[in-house]
Amino acid sequence: MREFLSDHKIEFTERNIRRDPEARQYIIDALGVEAVPLTLIDGETVIGFDQTRLEALLNIQRKV
Repeated sequence: MREFLSDHKIEFTERNIRRDPEARQYIIDALGVEAVPLTLIDGETVIGFDQTRLEALLNIQRKV
């Protein structure tokens, strides 16, 4: 995930739920999940590395 976002020059904030109990509790309380990677984009939740969905939400054109 980190590499994908960096490759597309997309700024992001990374939170490690193993080291940040507040971040862990937030995703459990607000989203009802405890899966990683979990990405929030403009209120949309992407669980796992779903490249097609990430590209759509971030308006990234896939290189041919």
